[in-house]
Amino acid sequence: MLKNKVCIVTGAASGIGLAIAEAFSKEGAKVVMADINEKKLKEESIRIDADYLRGDLSKRKDCKKLVEFTVERFSKVDVLVNVAGIQTVSTIEDFPEDKWDFMVSLMLTAPFLLTKYVWPTMKEQNWGRIINLNSIHGLVASEFKAAYVSAKHGLSGLTKTAALEGGQYGITVNSICPAYVRTPLVDNQIDDQARSHGISRDEVIENIMLQKAVVKKLIEPETIAEVVKFLCSEAGSHITGSTMTIDGGWTAG
Repeated sequence: MLKNKVCIVTGAASGIGLAIAEAFSKEGAKVVMADINEKKLKEESIRIDADYLRGDLSKRKDCKKLVEFTVERFSKVDVLVNVAGIQTVSTIEDFPEDKWDFMVSLMLTAPFLLTKYVWPTMKEQNWGRIINLNSIHGLVASEFKAAYVSAKHGLSGLTKTAALEGGQYGITVNSICPAYVRTPLVDNQIDDQARSHGISRDEVIENIMLQKAVVKKLIEPETIAEVVKFLCSEAGSHITGSTMTIDGGWTAG
């Protein structure tokens, strides 16, 4: 299903985005990788044989430029995977206001804009797949993560609305909500938590990150990539507006 499909993947220089871009490329897709880290983006795009465009997707003009670049290069967009995101941990009263603006722009406004910009080409060809890399925090909250939790909850609503509007045009829109995935972003959180709590990295993983899960191990990025591929396949053609929860049992209780 992915051979010669044109796929945009954001946050593609590392972690989940990179795993998805690599999985798509191996399936014969034409992949456009987007990220703010141009050096890493260029290195990885060469390695997996993909196109790339550096951009700050918290800015509207860079979102538009990404879609325009892809359409000019390949004449269409078949798949959009919104992955780009960051984390900031702070109490509400101390939460930096400019950081709030940046995080909501990157993790909620950018997926909306990119969806809006790819919509005409997907609508015209009567086929499209949009996958929003959400989070368990799109379903439940944790303290000290106001911007992240708010943006991810908003992304859940955007997914459902877009799915309702896209169905008649063959466009499916879904959200994947994983618990902690072994990525550079999570690695940084492990280090921060270890320092703040005065405990080891292993103790952070076991007693904080996996405390609510029954499967006691971090999720690998490649696992998420396989779920994304499934949602793009014929087997996933009737799945839309859904939330694929990959949380090791976190929300089962």
